[in-house]
Amino acid sequence: MDLHGKVAVVTGSGRGLGLGYARALAAAGAAVVVNDVDQDVVDAAVTAIRSEGGRAAGVVAAVGDGASAQRLVDAAVEEFGRLDVLVTNAGILRDRVLWKMTDDDFDAVVHVHLRGTFTCARAAAVRMREQGTGGRLVLISSPAGQRGNFGQTNYAAAKAGIVAMARTWAMELGRAGITVNAVVPVAATEMTKTIPAFGPVIEESERTGKPLPDWLRKDEGLGTVEDVTGLITFLASDASAEVTGQAIGIGGDRLALWAHPTEKAVAFADGGWSAEAIAAEWPGGVGAEPETYGIPAPSAPVAAPAPGA
Repeated sequence: MDLHGKVAVVTGSGRGLGLGYARALAAAGAAVVVNDVDQDVVDAAVTAIRSEGGRAAGVVAAVGDGASAQRLVDAAVEEFGRLDVLVTNAGILRDRVLWKMTDDDFDAVVHVHLRGTFTCARAAAVRMREQGTGGRLVLISSPAGQRGNFGQTNYAAAKAGIVAMARTWAMELGRAGITVNAVVPVAATEMTKTIPAFGPVIEESERTGKPLPDWLRKDEGLGTVEDVTGLITFLASDASAEVTGQAIGIGGDRLALWAHPTEKAVAFADGGWSAEAIAAEWPGGVGAEPETYGIPAPSAPVAAPAPGA
């Protein structure tokens, strides 16, 4: 995939998945603006990309407010002359169950993930529309935003909102040739290592260099950071010009298109529905097959007992 001549901003790209995205875009030929809140981390990421033959510049900024978003866009234009791609990856976690989550826990996560995506996308859209040559907004969501997740009120809400913004902006920016998609990545990171079913397997793979097993790569759709980056590069390219308004999952050996919410079952009552009528209808009608919620708990395959055991 050839991205020569394109310029990308990747928020939260000093390490982890964000750094993987930035390196992949640079390897495909794009000039990249790296972003993190730590100067040393930004410098190391920029040095790594340049050592691999890529072009990169760095901006130290906490994503969330409009001024930081504008700094990122301005850096792309000042360093490389334009902006073609924005990947909104920056994020933090403040996990707590509802009754223990503070206002600050909630606000901090929403500020970075949801507001940060909004402010960065707005600044990028203004620039891309001025250029008149289209562009790509790639918004990073999460399975938690699609299904909910225990202890992640703030994170799940923000990630669900990001998908809703992708659908909205795809409509608003289509005439300008700007595509907008949400990516739902799953990869072996420091966070996924904390999941009991995943941690020992990931650590064993890192220790031995052996690939992750098929049940992880296929059934759970979890692999390495590098397994995710191909989708980012595709969505940044001209090959994805007709792909917009979608939520796309990627991880391990799995590529998936997430369904948008739709009415699953419908019933009608002349004159409207009373509470009593709904109670009568629900069990065998509209509510007969309720939707599931939450990310299914992962589990490793159980080994078959040895013969004679």
